This record gives sequence, structure tokens and C-alpha cells, in this order.
Amino acid sequence: MASSTPVPTERLAIGQLLVRLLHEFRADLLSAAAGAGYPDVRLAHLQIWGNVGIDGIRLTQLADRAQLSLAACSELVDDLQRLGYLERRADPADGRAKLIFPTARGRALLNDAGRRVADLEQRWSRSVGPQQFDQACSTLDTLCKMLEHP
Repeated sequence: MASSTPVPTERLAIGQLLVRLLHEFRADLLSAAAGAGYPDVRLAHLQIWGNVGIDGIRLTQLADRAQLSLAACSELVDDLQRLGYLERRADPADGRAKLIFPTARGRALLNDAGRRVADLEQRWSRSVGPQQFDQACSTLDTLCKMLEHP
């Protein structure tokens, strides 16, 4: 086994950086959601919201996008459906299948969340400077694309 290169001492390891930023990002979104009239949205729901879209999606595709098991994804969708955020409709391409859509309340939440993400990105950009923030985002985007399609 090849020896690894030590992590630079002037920064945290990449995993710690990503986890801490994701924690801050999610905490900000949940706090904003609660303050905007969505106090029933939980941390686990964010995996669904970040992947459901508005055009309808099959459960299997949603689970794949959200990187969840089919059972876990189904449980979260059921929960969000009970809360009035999502609904299942027949898939016009396959009457046996169902598509998952946000309800009017779900779309409002997605719109509010989109504005909050834009605000958060602006705040973070101001904190480190727009050029540095854009470069960090671009680098992470490139890395994600490369890892998806090596």
C-alpha cells in the first residue's frame, strides 16, 4: 500500500471542510424554513428537497439522486406527503408508475429555499471575496463532474 501524503497543517482535511460547510448550510436552511412557516421540515427532508425538482420524478430516480435506499426515500416522501408538501400522481408514460411532485405548499418551500440559498451564497461570497468564492465553487463543481464521469 502506498504511503499517503499528509494533510497540510494550515487547513482541515477535505472531509472535515465539506462536512462543516454542509452542516452550516443545512442549519441555515432549516432555521430559515422554520422562520418562514415550515417548522415541520426536518434535516432528513433536505435530501429530498435538493433532488425532487418540480417536473415530477419517479421514486427510484429520486432515491438514486438523493443517494438513499429506496425504502428510506419512500419513507421520507411519505412523510412529506402527509405534511402536505409532496403528492404522487400517475405517470402518463406508464399508468402503473407514480411520479412525485411538490404541492403548491411544496413549491412555495422550494422557492423560499432557492432564495435562501442565493442569499447564503452571497453572504459567503462577501466573506471570502467573490473571486475566491467563485473559484472554490468552480473547483468543487469540476471535481464532482470528474468523479461522476471518470
